[in-house]
Order: sequence, then C-alpha cells, then structure tokens
Amino acid sequence: MSKKRVLFVTQEMNPYTAVSEVSELVRKLTPYIQNKGMEIRVLMPKYGLINERRHRLHEVVRLSGMNIIVDDDDYPLIIKVASLPGARMQVYFLDNEEFFKRKQVFDDEDGKAFEDNQERMVFFCKSALETVKKFGWAPDIVHCHGWMTSLIPLYLKNVYNEDPIFKESKVIYTPYADSYESSFDKKFLELAAINNLEVKDLSNFKKGSKITLHEGGIAHSDAITIGSKELSKNVSTVVSKYDAPKLEFEEEAEMPAACLEFYKELLK
Repeated sequence: MSKKRVLFVTQEMNPYTAVSEVSELVRKLTPYIQNKGMEIRVLMPKYGLINERRHRLHEVVRLSGMNIIVDDDDYPLIIKVASLPGARMQVYFLDNEEFFKRKQVFDDEDGKAFEDNQERMVFFCKSALETVKKFGWAPDIVHCHGWMTSLIPLYLKNVYNEDPIFKESKVIYTPYADSYESSFDKKFLELAAINNLEVKDLSNFKKGSKITLHEGGIAHSDAITIGSKELSKNVSTVVSKYDAPKLEFEEEAEMPAACLEFYKELLK
C-alpha cells in the first residue's frame, strides 16, 4: 500500500521565518506527520530575509522557468529547496524578485502593510499549484496554513478540479488569528479571478465592502483545523457557519497527533 501524500502550503515556517504562530505550528506538524508514515512536501514563499547560505537553499533548475500571470503581467517563478534541519524533509521555496526580494515579510520598515500583498498572495497561490503539477506528485491532502494560502481551496475546487494531479485531493484550511485583509481592496477580486474564474466566483471572499480571506478559504475547503487559541469574533462565526469537519484548537504539543488522526478520518 502506497503512503498517503500530504502537501503543506504555508505562509511561514520556522526556522526560515518567525513572524507568527503559523511558523512554529507548521515546523512541529510537518516532520511529525512524515515520521508517522505519510509522504509530505512543503511549499512556502522565499522571503528576502531568508538567508540562503545559512539555510543552504539552492535552485531546482528543472522546476524553475515558469511564468505566472498576475493582473495580465508575467512574473518569473524561481523554485528553491532546502533540507529542514533535524529532519529528513525538504522545503520548497517559491521566489520572484518583484514580490519577495524585500527584507520584510508582510509589512514595510514602518510597520505598514505592503500595498501589493494581494498581488503577492495571488502569485504565491497560483505558483504553489503549478509547482505541484510540475512535480507530477498527486497529494491526497492539501493543507493550507494562513491567510496567504486562502485562495488555494477555491482554485482547487474551481480551476484545478479536473486536473489528474488534484482530482482526488482533499483540502484543509487552517485560519489563524492574524490576517491582512483590511489592507486589501476591491481590486483583489479581479486579481484573484484567474483562468476562467469570474469575480462572482469569489463571493465568499467579500462581505459588503470588506475582503474576507479566512471565510473564502473555509468556504471552499473539505475540512477546517483551527490554528489559534483565540480567533477574531468574525472568523469564529464563519467557522461555526460551515458544516465541514473541524479540528478544534489544540495546544502545540498535542496538535500534531490530533492532526494525524484528523487526516486519517478525512481519508476514510
């Protein structure tokens, strides 16, 4: 019997970033799941603050070379890889100079959210799925961590749903306490409407004049796990609104084992 495959798509991960609790949870979860007999791959952005020499990143030439379209412009995608310290596991980094060369993650030096975070997000989500297609590696589960991955469930259900690589994939979305949606504007819906999607297909990402990233991610997922002990009232309301299977918040030490059992139930 072949190993079950889990794709982790995350906006952060220790030891490469330490911006929020996303980083630490993904760092603990991924090697645990691998050590329990599942085959995993991890994708994250290659932010400019990640020291390539220290973490021994190198370009995967056979995978690089794609162009990703965002707002009718082509952006080259460079794919790099490193081995996670203390684990027999590789992490793939998705890079583009326009979006990720800067030395900060989501905010500038004055603590103000980057104006192009929405373009960066669309680039990352589309790049992640195109990278997996190029792997030729069909995941049983796609587990998305954080607001920056919230478009992936939508894309899997509406753009890549007939692709043989993703046709059988179950998608899990994990909301956390943080989100940058307040810095997004109505242009986001147009940016995110890739391929044959229309703005109306992103209705779950908008409430009134506000962008709702976590709700969009949750609405298109097969299951939900909760990443923060305290979510905002709005996100908690959204979580309770949907009938998808849920894994409630667990403390960091218990979460990996609980998540493994959750995966097994989802794959039955």
